Amino acid sequence: MKKFFALTIVVVALASCKKDYTCECTIAGVTTPTEIKDAKKADAEDACNALDVAAKLAGGSCALK
Repeated sequence: MKKFFALTIVVVALASCKKDYTCECTIAGVTTPTEIKDAKKADAEDACNALDVAAKLAGGSCALK
């Protein structure tokens, strides 16, 4: 039981880690990386999705790398 509890703590700690992500946007054939620093993956995805909405207005798209 103690091993299971310790493993659960490790998994939760790793799942909530913050790190740097890159959101690459391509508009009119030009790819531009945008750094998203010190963020959880879900927060980085939300930020990149917001950039994607703006890029689509210009005929482009964005994706989290």
